[in-house]
Amino acid sequence: MLLGVATLATGAYFALTSITRDWFEADLELRSRLAVAAAGKSLGEQWSGPAPLLSGTLTDISRDERILGVTACSTSGTSLAHTEGYPTVFSCEALGNGNQVPTGARSTGSDGWSMGAELPSGPVHVTAVALGEPQARLGTVVLVHDLRFLSRRETTTRNALVVAFLVLAFGAGIMTLFTARIAWRSWTAQLRRALAQGGAREFQPLLRDVRELASRLASERDHEVLSGRWSPERLRATLTQYLSGERVVILANREPYIHEKTADGIKVVHPASGLVTALEPVMRACSGVWVAHGAGSADRQTVDEKQHVAVPPGEESYVLRRVWMSEAEENGYYYGFSNEGLWPLCHLAHTRPIFRAEDWEYYKSVNQKFANAVCEEVDSDDPIILVQDYHFALAPRMIREKLPRATILTFWHIPWPNAERIGICPWRDEIIAGLLGSSILGFHTQQHCNNFIDAVDAFVESRIDREANAIIQRAQRTLIRPYPISIEWPVHWLEGIASVEDCRASVRRDLELAPDALLGVGIDRLDYTKGIEERMRAVDELLTRYPEFRGRFTFVQLAAPSRTKIGHYKDLNDRIVRLADEINEKWSSGKYRAIALRRAHHEPPEVYRYFRGADLCYVSSLHDGMNLVAKEFVAARDDEQGVLVLSEFTGAARDLTEALVVNPYDIRQASEALAVSLRMPAEEQRERMRSMRRVVSQFNVYRWAGRMLVDAAETRRRDRMVGRLSPVGRGRAAGEVS
Repeated sequence: MLLGVATLATGAYFALTSITRDWFEADLELRSRLAVAAAGKSLGEQWSGPAPLLSGTLTDISRDERILGVTACSTSGTSLAHTEGYPTVFSCEALGNGNQVPTGARSTGSDGWSMGAELPSGPVHVTAVALGEPQARLGTVVLVHDLRFLSRRETTTRNALVVAFLVLAFGAGIMTLFTARIAWRSWTAQLRRALAQGGAREFQPLLRDVRELASRLASERDHEVLSGRWSPERLRATLTQYLSGERVVILANREPYIHEKTADGIKVVHPASGLVTALEPVMRACSGVWVAHGAGSADRQTVDEKQHVAVPPGEESYVLRRVWMSEAEENGYYYGFSNEGLWPLCHLAHTRPIFRAEDWEYYKSVNQKFANAVCEEVDSDDPIILVQDYHFALAPRMIREKLPRATILTFWHIPWPNAERIGICPWRDEIIAGLLGSSILGFHTQQHCNNFIDAVDAFVESRIDREANAIIQRAQRTLIRPYPISIEWPVHWLEGIASVEDCRASVRRDLELAPDALLGVGIDRLDYTKGIEERMRAVDELLTRYPEFRGRFTFVQLAAPSRTKIGHYKDLNDRIVRLADEINEKWSSGKYRAIALRRAHHEPPEVYRYFRGADLCYVSSLHDGMNLVAKEFVAARDDEQGVLVLSEFTGAARDLTEALVVNPYDIRQASEALAVSLRMPAEEQRERMRSMRRVVSQFNVYRWAGRMLVDAAETRRRDRMVGRLSPVGRGRAAGEVS
């Protein structure tokens, strides 16, 4: 408060001083003109007479103690007479011709000028008043005024202001404390009356929530201290503690291991999928059953009579249950409704969603087929089931109808759009109702949770508990929760991988680059939401604006073909090839190519080799729920070098704040970020990468899964307790549990 008062007093002082000085100077100029005008007749008669007579008249004018001296200047600039003690620095010769305004002076009209000056004794004000009519000018009378009295008045004013403001601040502080004291007494008196009248019951829900939150935070803190970083072992221990070691059933469209026929026999392929990257380590840690579509050419040959195959090969820690689809089902459910309808609907990448009634029918029937397969794999009437992604929006409700006591945790891996956009879908009500069959519905971010709740509010009849982020429909309560997904830590693909130096050398050999060439990398499915075209244009802009990188910097794009039956994806593939050729033709020189486009599937060890061999990684997604490529790059760089350039439209940008975050649509900004990355000192790279690696290691996929499974176990525990206490059963009572 004292600092504020001092600042306010200082400002007021300077403003008042400026105004006061202007007033005094104007007053001095007026006094000077009046004094000369009063003696004008005498001055005129004595102007050409003896100097002593003129000097006596000038002395009469200077009788005011604030006038240091007066002089009379002829029109030629010579001194006719002056008073005793007149400052010689302001002689007529120094001031120039009496008819002119000296440099630095301010004209007061046709009758003179004035200016401020400084003498060793203090500040002065010089005023010149013309004598005689303009057409018969005699000369100028110059008066020098002492301004030291003004400084004394300014000091008095300043001291008075400071004292006044201090008194005002003290009074305001006393009044504020007095008012706050009265308000506090009034509030506590009302609270005591409410509690005395039995109002404590009204506070019970709040007190219960506070106790529960405090207990949960304390438990998580203690668990972190005792257990350390989340790991497969800790996840297994958590599953044993909360779920008695029960197995988990996962439903996902994509399988973690694909068996393909090759000339050398059957080969196991790992799909390019963020979902698989996240979930496969969880299943290896927890065991259970993964239900997925069998799409490999040798998948049918490798399953038993129950359509099961133990995976991973050589480890066999969990079971993969394959479900088969006809070509018509795959075209309608997967390529049609899922990827021509829901995918563009949920991503703001300017592609129009296509909805066909026949695709919707296939989507419903395939969801039912997979829901039936899940129900066949459970080993209790209240299992834990994890439903994954937009391919199975209807499955939670279908599973709920067959297993009413199941704890169903659905995770939506892509963004959930706002209510206005989801309203485009003709079957929005059915999709929302299907998801509300879940016990818990998870999204990457709180914004996506809010968007879903708004969509429920707009289109579905239900009761929304916004405080608890829950949707209550008849007997079913669905919790809406943010669970930011991540990757495993440490990444098992990095076990036994070559050193960073060896990876750098081998990658440059493969690309036919010089050993000291600068290299950027992008790794994606060929999808229009990934911003691959914008990424290549940023490389082109980099070479245009920064000539020092021409011939030295190459960007390698590993692009796995995806959804090739869909027209948009075929067109995207053709556009990317043409754009890469155009940029390379523009900047090519000898063997040098600015863009190295590799359109093929790459296994994880190869992907991590490129991560470790690159100087930077550019993730330019136009809209992405999370994007795990960014986190994989960070995990790969155990040398704490390399720079991550990251789109602000990814969920990962909220976690990896030390990346260079850009708008991928702003090609110039992205090119500048690439240039900054290539010039960044090693020490700064180390600081940024070390911080991001700390985030990814602590908030890894085991923590993601652990939080979801603990929440699912807690939900099931409450449901079981309510079921024992209430004969009505799980339904209505469960909806009342907060």
